[in-house]
Amino acid sequence: MERQRDADRTRADILDVATGEFAERGYGGARVDEIAARTRTTKRMIYYYFGGKEQLYQAVLERAYAQIRAAERAVDVDHLDPVAAVRRIAEVTFEHHEAHPAFVKLVGAENAQHAAHVTRLAGANSSAVDLLRGVLERGRREGVFRSGVDALDVHMLISSFCFFRVANRHTFGALFGRDLLDPARRAHYREMLGDLLTRYLRP
Repeated sequence: MERQRDADRTRADILDVATGEFAERGYGGARVDEIAARTRTTKRMIYYYFGGKEQLYQAVLERAYAQIRAAERAVDVDHLDPVAAVRRIAEVTFEHHEAHPAFVKLVGAENAQHAAHVTRLAGANSSAVDLLRGVLERGRREGVFRSGVDALDVHMLISSFCFFRVANRHTFGALFGRDLLDPARRAHYREMLGDLLTRYLRP
């Protein structure tokens, strides 16, 4: 049992370091030697646990997406009215992207590679859209949301706002002199996202 716990800790440590390395340098620029040097293990052990660089990168992506999907699944929206539920779902994405800038960088790097690895995760990422679909249908029945709204469009709207705020923080700040992650404006941006959604969904 202790050996298994050690193995789990080692794998988690490798994934933590590899996430930072792949996020900063992308798949092509990341080096397994560098990851090994920053962990409590060796390059040989990384290959033992994951099989190779590509498999390690795949594991990093899988964990990164699993974390945000788990955060979404943990949202209890059943006791909320549909408007409050949509706002809460958006807030979870807002908070997760802000707290996990490495996830945003990984997604950006994977887009630069035309989703060469992330397509394998397609089936495991439907939970966010399924959650939204249920809330939108409930809102339509109650007359607070219009009909004909695509849940995937709503998911895109939420993701694009949250992604832009983190991914474009530095260029936006350099061009316009405003830090999109300024804590003083955090509540404002979170409310703005909720307002965009609810006004789009309004009958």
